[in-house]
Amino acid sequence: MSRSLFGTDGVRGAANTHPMTAELALRLGAAAGRYFRRDGASGHRVVVGKDTRQSGYMFETALTAGFTSTGMNVLLLGPIPTPAVALLTQSMRADVGVMISASHNPADDNGIKFFGPDGFKLSDDAEAEIESILAGEIALAQAENIGRARRIDDGQGRYIERAKRAFPQDLRLDGIKVVIDCANGAAYKVAPAVLWELGAEVIPLGVSPNGRNINSNCGSTSPQSAAEAVVAHGADIGICLDGDADRVILLDEHGHVADGDQIMALFASRWSADGRLKDGTLVATVMSNLGLERYLEGAGLSLVRTPVGDRYVVEAMRQGGWNLGGEQSGHIVMTDYGTTGDGLMAALQFLAEMVRREAPASELVKSFETVPQLLKNVRFSPGATPLETSSVKKAVAEAEAALTGKGRLLIRKSGTEPLVRVMAECEDSALLGQVVDDVVRAVEGAA
Repeated sequence: MSRSLFGTDGVRGAANTHPMTAELALRLGAAAGRYFRRDGASGHRVVVGKDTRQSGYMFETALTAGFTSTGMNVLLLGPIPTPAVALLTQSMRADVGVMISASHNPADDNGIKFFGPDGFKLSDDAEAEIESILAGEIALAQAENIGRARRIDDGQGRYIERAKRAFPQDLRLDGIKVVIDCANGAAYKVAPAVLWELGAEVIPLGVSPNGRNINSNCGSTSPQSAAEAVVAHGADIGICLDGDADRVILLDEHGHVADGDQIMALFASRWSADGRLKDGTLVATVMSNLGLERYLEGAGLSLVRTPVGDRYVVEAMRQGGWNLGGEQSGHIVMTDYGTTGDGLMAALQFLAEMVRREAPASELVKSFETVPQLLKNVRFSPGATPLETSSVKKAVAEAEAALTGKGRLLIRKSGTEPLVRVMAECEDSALLGQVVDDVVRAVEGAA
């Protein structure tokens, strides 16, 4: 069974255009409700969270109508991080969790992603079956079995307490000055609260959402303002979350950026030394830097690579029984603490290491020397298939030949946007720029 509506992270697109319309959201809620209520029994429930996008109100209402029409009871969490939805799906014994968010995308976009009762994102097969139900006539509940909806007022508080419990009980953040940029997104209340309650001096940024400013010149995709604030305030660290707070980018005390690869390297070495890293293995995607792979090999650890997308990282972790993985973009998955990427939890683990070692952030964010990596995105027109054209295939083959024995090339379509991503790694910077530019020109010509 195939999937066409779901991408690598749920359904996503520009709000009020297909597929992100209120009409489709209503039907999607009904289809998912029917999928999770196949036994016909009453008492089934779904928890629904969202980020701070203006269109979130529309999709929250539409999904609620769809779910209740098939007899599901809906528990509305309001603005809350994606990992909190995964957590509360489990703790509230729900059949399904839904997060309304387009993550790091601009405010005009939105998305819908599902979690199963175990708190993990749905499998490809489950999403395909929901699509199949959506395509047909959806059986509605009898009038007496229509579901109810209610607001859950303490969802944020529950997540705050869970996040704090993940921080070592014998440590505090007293004397640590933290810049926290919440991207005007889902964590704008919870992240500063957690850091303050653990003792940190908190300098909050991106905590004034207005429905239109999520991820706008702030957060993990635009850390410049946070970097300036770190330097201006003499902060010890900067923490930049994205719109739904499932990813993080860290800044050292000089405002320098550390990506997910460096964070994963630090955690892997620490967990290995503590005997906590399952099978001495880290799971990362094909985008992770070759320097990370070399670092792990030198430490006697293993790297398992997956396709891009934190869902594929998590699937590999579950299949292999591994407990640490993530993406270069800042999705850090620690199954000892949660079922999905959690930017705040990852930042807390980094802060704990700073306190333990009494070391500055700059000492901890440079575990390995990166191999020069260049990534360029090419936007293509709807319906275009640039990667299937002979000119692009020829350019890719020539680039791969030029990099043989010197580096690697990765070409892929984004699973969430109409983009072709062209990435290469090579220690020869001139060759690196040349091969990427050659492929980009070919893709642009076919887009």
